[in-house]
Amino acid sequence: MIIAKNIQKTFHNTQVLKGIDLHIKKGEVVAIVGPSGAGKTTLLQILSTLDKPNNALNSELIINNINPVNLKDKKISEFRNQHIGFVFQFHQLLPEFTAIENICIPAYIGNKKNDTTHKRALELLDFLGIKNKANNKPNQLSGGEQQRVAVARALINQPAIVFADEPSGNLDTESANNLHDLFFELRDKFDQTFVIVTHNEKLADMADRKLTMRDGKIETSVI
Repeated sequence: MIIAKNIQKTFHNTQVLKGIDLHIKKGEVVAIVGPSGAGKTTLLQILSTLDKPNNALNSELIINNINPVNLKDKKISEFRNQHIGFVFQFHQLLPEFTAIENICIPAYIGNKKNDTTHKRALELLDFLGIKNKANNKPNQLSGGEQQRVAVARALINQPAIVFADEPSGNLDTESANNLHDLFFELRDKFDQTFVIVTHNEKLADMADRKLTMRDGKIETSVI
C-alpha cells in the first residue's frame, strides 16, 4: 500500500527527516508517535503528497502501486483527490456550508456525479450516527460531530489511505475515544488503511503497529 525508502527533508539547513524507510500494508492502522520536533508531521505530509522529499531522485515513494513524487502539480492534485483522505486536529469545515455540503466537496472537485455523491454522503452520515445532522452548519454541531463530518469528508471518494494528524487532539475524552473506535470500525467495514500521527498513547496502543520517531528517524516499530 505504501512503500517509502530513504525519505529525507531539510528546512533552513536543518535535516528534519534523515532517511526514512517504511512499508504499510493495506487495511493496516499505523500510529506514528514521538516527541515534538521528531519529524512526524513532516513525514505525514510527504507520505500524503502534500510535500516532497529533498532527495526525490534518490528516494522512493509508492502509494497504491503509483509513484506520485515525479508527477506534475495538477496530476498530484488529481492523485491526492482520488487516493487519499485527510483528517486534521482542527476540522477545517467551511462554516457557510452544511455538514453534507462539506462532505461532498472532495467528490465535486473530482467531478463526481451530484446524485451519487449525495447518496454516498448520506450513507456515511448514517454509518457515523449523525444522519440527522446532515443540514446543520458546523456551528450547530458539537466538536465530536464536527470531527465525524471531517471523517466522512475524508472517506467520500473512497480513498485507499486516510492520513490523520492529531485527529483527537481537539476533542474531549469521550469524543476522542469514540473517534478512536470509529477508525477501527472503518478499517473493518471498508478495509481502510489509516496512518495516524498522535500524542494520544491510548490511540497509539490500539493501532496494529506503532512507529516511534526521534530526531528524524524511525526508532522503533511495535506490533
